[in-house]
Amino acid sequence: MNTNIPDTHSQPVLDALTAEDFLALGAETTAFVKAIEVDGKSVYGIFSAFGHPLGYADSLAVAQVTVRQNDLEPVSVH
Repeated sequence: MNTNIPDTHSQPVLDALTAEDFLALGAETTAFVKAIEVDGKSVYGIFSAFGHPLGYADSLAVAQVTVRQNDLEPVSVH
């Protein structure tokens, strides 16, 4: 008796994803936060998943809260 039945439901979806589709997964729900310098001052930049600047904050905590208030999930970049 063969108990190793393949999951045929998810495979076609994965095969249909292009490289661009895969890279875009989560892009609409994620914002990246990283330390940057603006006018000689250290701040935390907020960027879209595609790297577009969205804003900045004076502290990491404020940057993360700002991202969450805009219905996004913050991800720290080192």
